[in-house]
Amino acid sequence: MPLVTVFGGSGGIGRQVVKLLAQRGDQVRVAVRDPQAALFLKPMGDVGQITPVQSNICNMESVKSAVAGADQVVNLVGILTESGPQQFSAVQTRGADNVATAAAAAGVQSLVHLSAIGASRTSPSAYARSKAAGEEAVLEAFPNASILRPSVVFGPHDQFFNRFAALAQFPMPLPVFGCGFPKMTMDGLKIYGDGGTRFQPVYVGDVAQSIVTCLENAETNGKTYELGGPQVYSFCELMELVLQETRRWRPLIPVPFGIAAVMGFFMGFLPKPLLTLDQVRQLAIDNVVNDGSMTLDDLGIDPTAAEVVLPEMLEYYRRGGPYAKIQPV
Repeated sequence: MPLVTVFGGSGGIGRQVVKLLAQRGDQVRVAVRDPQAALFLKPMGDVGQITPVQSNICNMESVKSAVAGADQVVNLVGILTESGPQQFSAVQTRGADNVATAAAAAGVQSLVHLSAIGASRTSPSAYARSKAAGEEAVLEAFPNASILRPSVVFGPHDQFFNRFAALAQFPMPLPVFGCGFPKMTMDGLKIYGDGGTRFQPVYVGDVAQSIVTCLENAETNGKTYELGGPQVYSFCELMELVLQETRRWRPLIPVPFGIAAVMGFFMGFLPKPLLTLDQVRQLAIDNVVNDGSMTLDDLGIDPTAAEVVLPEMLEYYRRGGPYAKIQPV
């Protein structure tokens, strides 16, 4: 059976990828910083089929060890905020380069690299610039690598819907970033303007299937795909969707970019910030699939709508939890 090394295999996307690889009969080596914390993955396969190993993509020797003997490699490692040695350039550029270089030297057959929509050398966001530099480094070292750029990913362990659903449990307003100040128009008062930044949320299962499809299909080699769901939402619409599925009412507060930038600057000093200045810069650009890009359709995948998954996924955050829908006899 093929041996696939998955860097970052214990994360929200990674666990879905590991599960699919195990189901197709692959031997899976999960390269993570803390193998003990990844032991929960082992029951997804047969005895000995899934093996967590220690690896840090910022350390070339540990990367070489993780890819040794592998037939295919997947790199899912990424960070949303910087902290200590975990810097965007270190993880998402040099780390990506290490994986691609080691994979090429080891004779790996195929490499799938996970990037992000908005990756650009000219982006105002350091996150997006590091993602673009990482893509360039990967393709230079491993020209046949498949690059996947998802929009905001939703699923059981995502860091978007779960975070705002958790905030909705508290009696406080939810923010609508980037919508401008309320203004009066001929159609009446526009409190949220155009609704703020636009997103095209993509289901984690579809992202995982995209990765496996790229490993299986040589026609995807050297190509870049942008992954988005079937619908585009404004930030305001996403907050309304969160409140609808958690069955809660909270006021929505418009937060223009100027105010968001101040919030992000000070929140950035927190250990686990809800918002950083760099994320505000990301929010200045819509996070949607670009016209002319190859998409899920080109991979033969029918995108899953958020409305199909969120009702069950967010029921934990409802008042009364998942049993709130059960009526007494």
